[in-house]
Amino acid sequence: MTTTGTTPSAPAPPQATRQLREIAFGAARAAAVRAAARLGVADALGEQPATVGELAAAVDAQPDPLRRLLRALACCGIFTETEDGRFAHTEVSRLLREDAPHSLRYISLWCTEPWTWEAWPRLDDAVRSGGVIFDEIFGKDFFRYLHEDAPESARVFDRAMTTSSRQSAEDVAAFLDLEGIKEVVDIGGGQGHVLAGLLERHPALRGTLLDLPPVVAGADPRLRGGGPLADRATLLPGDCRQEIPVQADLYIIKNILEWNDDSTRRTLANVVKAARPGARVVVIENLVDNSPASFTTAMDLFLLLNVGGRKHTTESMTERMTAAGLIVTDVRPVNGYLHAFDSRVPG
Repeated sequence: MTTTGTTPSAPAPPQATRQLREIAFGAARAAAVRAAARLGVADALGEQPATVGELAAAVDAQPDPLRRLLRALACCGIFTETEDGRFAHTEVSRLLREDAPHSLRYISLWCTEPWTWEAWPRLDDAVRSGGVIFDEIFGKDFFRYLHEDAPESARVFDRAMTTSSRQSAEDVAAFLDLEGIKEVVDIGGGQGHVLAGLLERHPALRGTLLDLPPVVAGADPRLRGGGPLADRATLLPGDCRQEIPVQADLYIIKNILEWNDDSTRRTLANVVKAARPGARVVVIENLVDNSPASFTTAMDLFLLLNVGGRKHTTESMTERMTAAGLIVTDVRPVNGYLHAFDSRVPG
């Protein structure tokens, strides 16, 4: 096959040139965010602007390199430099504080862990083959590598997922209409923040958290023995890809149908097998066609590299749910990042 082309008759507009240069240097921005998070600059900076010398002393860094780091970050709205050369917080830089209500510190660290810098350069191979590149690079699958070779990265992952879950749990609990629901199961629900939020909002509700044994062992303290919700909560160790041994009025599946298609098929099939006819199933996911594109499409490529997974579109998620035998009745946004697919088991 041959192709023909034409030579541009005019240079590219300065804006296009600048845009592509900035994108190509994106790794530098990501590395700068990671450095600031690891140094704890955002935590060290208080409500008043501080000099580079003050910040350098607080985070045990050299003043000149720290100034260069902060100036690079200020160019993209992370911190701001005052006229007298001090640095102050912006709305974005505050998100790097560990104590921020919606902190993104651990998410930022997770997306820039050392192994990511080895995986991203192989994205072209993943696109050509459609295969999982991570296994080729490290000689073992993603989660095995984390727990056997990168325990610190595994801890960052746990903190990132916990932070993300806590932040979205309130939105999910407020979003779900539980009229007529007496029993709910949170499938692959991690530490159970969504379930805890629902039980707090609905005093007559009972719920089950189903996840892998080590995950359930670290469940939200509100759900564990002695916790205020423990008498209405069941902590069920298990693997939803193998079996879902519980019946309920509502099954919630949030952000776990993205690892790979086989896992998705098995999980949905197990829900349909376990549920009573007419039971409600709500799948909550980030969508590449209905979420902030730069975030969700980047996560989609991240999953392609690491586990061969994907972020879904409205169509692809609906297709998989329908193929499992579910009747999809509605698709609505939960917040700016998440959408909920409401469905029922036939019967």
